[in-house]
Amino acid sequence: MKPELILWDWNGTLLDDVALCVDALNRLLERHGYAQRYDLASYREIFGFPIVDYYRRAGFDFAKDSFEDLAESYMADYIPASAACPLMEGAVEALAAFRAAGVRQVVLSASPVTTLQQQVAERGVRHYFDRLLGLGDIYAKSKVEVGLRYLAESGFDRRRAVMIGDSVHDFEVAQALGVRCVLQAAGHQPAAVLRATGAPAADNVRQAAALILKEDVL
Repeated sequence: MKPELILWDWNGTLLDDVALCVDALNRLLERHGYAQRYDLASYREIFGFPIVDYYRRAGFDFAKDSFEDLAESYMADYIPASAACPLMEGAVEALAAFRAAGVRQVVLSASPVTTLQQQVAERGVRHYFDRLLGLGDIYAKSKVEVGLRYLAESGFDRRRAVMIGDSVHDFEVAQALGVRCVLQAAGHQPAAVLRATGAPAADNVRQAAALILKEDVL
């Protein structure tokens, strides 16, 4: 069954911000007086949603520092620094391939919508997307409600929609939306964690797009 709609995650799927997020986490730990630091591999082992649980796994003490204060501090550091983050290798190729195939594309992100709009515009890829769907605050709780509202309003056949992401949460979102899911392992969580969901897990975004366009997962 040919796909009609791709729901793209943004951070770690199309935007290559993983190295920045490792650095931003370590800077946040340093600013608040914590001794532990993370490299890429250890970061990818603890990352996940909800973000409040990821912060707990990172070792933050909410009795000392509130999650809200930590999140605000993190984003004040992350947002300006993210201007230097490139798109994932193969991202533009994948976007162009779906567009050439007549498939509609939407970004569904846990980022604040204003941040998402800025990041997409800075990279010159806004024209590939029908909509940019993000959250209304910086605390990144869930994008399920946003996705459900969009699908209800747009009238897309969910059997012909596919979510592409880089996290277990993206798989959970796809399940909640009633759409298929393909994950790619070049982002915020490692391949073994992604494959444990049972969803197809490609090595990168280019391979994820190829799986869908060949209809191997539909």
